[in-house]
Amino acid sequence: MTHTLPMTTYGYEKLQRELKDLMTNKRLDVAAEIARARSYGDLSENAEYQAAKEKQYQLEKRIRELEDKLSRAHIVDVATLSGTKICFGATVILVDEDEDKEVCYQIVGSDEADVQQQKLSIESRLARALIGKELGARFEFSTPGGEKSYFIRSVEYKV
Repeated sequence: MTHTLPMTTYGYEKLQRELKDLMTNKRLDVAAEIARARSYGDLSENAEYQAAKEKQYQLEKRIRELEDKLSRAHIVDVATLSGTKICFGATVILVDEDEDKEVCYQIVGSDEADVQQQKLSIESRLARALIGKELGARFEFSTPGGEKSYFIRSVEYKV
């Protein structure tokens, strides 16, 4: 069963750029490494050749993975969304009521997730807990450190 992968326009374009780089620049680099290692002679005991072949295997594996993800992509143009209900692409400001501090996250595809940049994977437990909730709602969320109480202060759809 093949399922679609939600991603923002930015996330889709990022994967496309990576795929293009791998298929052009990186493939040429690895081919050159293999050719150079081959020139050293006996391939059965040639560590450089084995390492270059392993690098080629990993490169081709990543290319297949990216092609698969791009073929299953469901691109969500966040700029076209609006409302107060949280769904994929929303940027939410939550108030941690236990610590009286705000946190801000955008719910994005798993390949775009980066907590340092406040991008939360749609597959994360917190994102799943947020989906469908409305602006102004309070909810409890179970974390490894215990229960947390949150208030949804803001829901926006911005790029």
